[in-house]
Amino acid sequence: MRIIRQPLESPESLPASVITIGNFDGVHRAHCELFRRVVNAARDLGLPAVALTFDPHPARVLAPERAPKILTLQDLKLRLIADQQLDLAWILPFTRQVAQLSPAEFVERVLLQALGARQVHVGANFRFGRNRQGTVDVLTRLGQTKGFSVHVLPLMTLRGEPVSSSRIRSLLDEGRIPLANRLLGRPYEIVGSVERGQGLGHRLTVPTLNLGAGEQQHPRPGVYITRTLLGERAFESVTNVGYKPTFGPHPLAIETHLLSYASEVHEDHLRIQFLYRLRDELRFPHAQALKAQIMMDSRRAVRYFHLCRQFLPSRNLSAARSPAEV
Repeated sequence: MRIIRQPLESPESLPASVITIGNFDGVHRAHCELFRRVVNAARDLGLPAVALTFDPHPARVLAPERAPKILTLQDLKLRLIADQQLDLAWILPFTRQVAQLSPAEFVERVLLQALGARQVHVGANFRFGRNRQGTVDVLTRLGQTKGFSVHVLPLMTLRGEPVSSSRIRSLLDEGRIPLANRLLGRPYEIVGSVERGQGLGHRLTVPTLNLGAGEQQHPRPGVYITRTLLGERAFESVTNVGYKPTFGPHPLAIETHLLSYASEVHEDHLRIQFLYRLRDELRFPHAQALKAQIMMDSRRAVRYFHLCRQFLPSRNLSAARSPAEV
């Protein structure tokens, strides 16, 4: 997939294409269905399949105080979109100038002049243009007059749950990891740099790798069964998201303990995939009590992974349930 990062003033022009538009935060199951439809339509017409997305998230420009936490940082989002076999992703810098385009101006300048739209595929809740005036009906009417067709993906549900970025954020806030992962279609992951901590784990409990909380959405504070990726290597792990109450007040931290890796870690980048919530974060009377609890959490995680390997396909942990359910 080719990626272009160009402003509205100097876009790369295509003679014709099949397009989907959105923030695609999370690249969840509904987004993937949109991509599938776009790719199939583009192949039938012999045209490039294009994803038009924005950076930063429009809410960060229009209402930064209400902007949601990001589910997928841009590099990961683009890798996930590329996996869907699209030909081109245009990352349009979202500025106040772009925000002030009327729906008709957006269609003319972006969809027609820049991308040569023949078909446009969007979700049922799609909005665009100044003050979100553009709706699916507005886009359809503009398409009828401008010569492109509009195809709308109805709201997707899974086991009664709406498949949407906002619902996934809510589930993460509640610590409901398996359901969030089902809506995503894969384990939720946080990506970032390894940060040097205070060494409390090495000295007092168990060694951990520390990940900065960053701008990504994090799950509700607590202890989770996770999979940690260092480069091309994946390790079973237990991860604490929280404030280290046993050692006094601390800023939010994400600490992961690898279950079966004792060597020094030299990578400066890691990914943590969340699979199942074990418990709330607790304050213990002393470090030895915390260490005993961590050992208990680790044993539960080992059993979880054993049962997953026994009963689930090795690459389908996104649908994994609790050890008791397995």
